[in-house]
Amino acid sequence: MSALGLGLIAALCWGLHDILVRQVSQRAPLMACLMVVLIAGSLLQTILMVGTGAIEPVAPKAALFAALSGLFFLIASLGLYGAFQRGPVRLVAPIIASYPILSVGWAAFTGASVSALDWLAIGAIIAGVSLVAALSDDEHGALPPAGRTIAYALVAAVGFAGTFALGQIATEMASDLPVILITRVVSIVLLAAIMVTRKLSFNPGRSAMPVLLAMGCLDGVALMAVLSAGGLPNAQYAAVAASVFGLLTIVMAWAFLREKMSVAQWLGCLTAFLGIGYLAL
Repeated sequence: MSALGLGLIAALCWGLHDILVRQVSQRAPLMACLMVVLIAGSLLQTILMVGTGAIEPVAPKAALFAALSGLFFLIASLGLYGAFQRGPVRLVAPIIASYPILSVGWAAFTGASVSALDWLAIGAIIAGVSLVAALSDDEHGALPPAGRTIAYALVAAVGFAGTFALGQIATEMASDLPVILITRVVSIVLLAAIMVTRKLSFNPGRSAMPVLLAMGCLDGVALMAVLSAGGLPNAQYAAVAASVFGLLTIVMAWAFLREKMSVAQWLGCLTAFLGIGYLAL
């Protein structure tokens, strides 16, 4: 499968993940929810490793890049959850969706060939996602000051770009599944340290567990899809395609939850997928 195809799988999984997060975000502790999601994704990956016999040693250099990817993944997750908890989506999603600029910029800096038309297609994807999110009407009532919300969203964008760049470097050096498991375990250990230091609860509540376990499996598949593109041509396009998860969340809310979408939002969807279509050529 191409890097772009893997990125679209990730986008679909993260889009479903964000539909589910609406069920728990307002009634369960944030850090405890994130911990369950990370652990569930790790358990899924461990089962896949055992089932496929992909238990292999990882060279120290690859393990280092995988660990750094785990650090950035935790940073991205905390920024994402924090930004969406404060809202609104129309402010947060376009900022987070801009991370492909960093991903592709880094790829170009390290020697990947990125043409002017490729940049135009990437811009179309980001613009389409941003348009759909900016026109969403998801918030009612008073919102916290925007400054910190923007900061969280920027942290998430940098975190995702770092996660994918470092993780793909690691998967170029070693087998995908063991490398990605290191990424997830490092995120779990660091999050646990933060929670213990701040004396936060590890219990999200029994009622939230089924949804969180499903979110963890979706998150696990999505991260595996993007990072396993590391050895493929144009690996950076997996991260680009994955960025449409916010757009897919809104489309799925329209399809399954009967939330409204305007004509302009549909034009944003068309713009984003035209950009993806060009990159797939």
